[in-house]
Amino acid sequence: MAEGGRRLDQPRSKGLAAPKIDADAFGRFSEGIARFLGTGRFLFFQTLIVIVWITLNLVALRFRWDPYPFILLNLVFSTQAAYAAPLILLAQNRQADRDRVQAEEDRSRAVTEQAETEYLARELASLRASIGELATRDFIRSELARLAGEERDGPDDGRRRGGSRQQPRN
Repeated sequence: MAEGGRRLDQPRSKGLAAPKIDADAFGRFSEGIARFLGTGRFLFFQTLIVIVWITLNLVALRFRWDPYPFILLNLVFSTQAAYAAPLILLAQNRQADRDRVQAEEDRSRAVTEQAETEYLARELASLRASIGELATRDFIRSELARLAGEERDGPDDGRRRGGSRQQPRN
């Protein structure tokens, strides 16, 4: 223990108060910036500003705030890149997280659908087996026709069923 009873292996409980930043709000803000930086509108306006900047610094002698090597313009671009790159990376990370969650949901949905498909396939196989044991319409008609034919021909004398009944002798 150090003097004053404070432990040195643990951080102090009181320190500089860091501002509370809502991570989701900042993430949405960075995604908005990243989306804007990737548009044709941004490129158009940035090109327009660069053309005006260079034109004013080359032509207008009175307004030369950034002479030829355009160091201030390079500083502006460097600052823009320094802020844009982390914002774009943050937006990409958030998109990767959303994609990962979506992939997990798709995977679980696919497993559920596969189980349902297998169940339906088993049910269909059992129905096909049950239907195979049922008498079909054609089979019933042929049996009824056979029975009607037997009835028309008279009493059964055993010949139709392959019986070996003997004929009476005279």
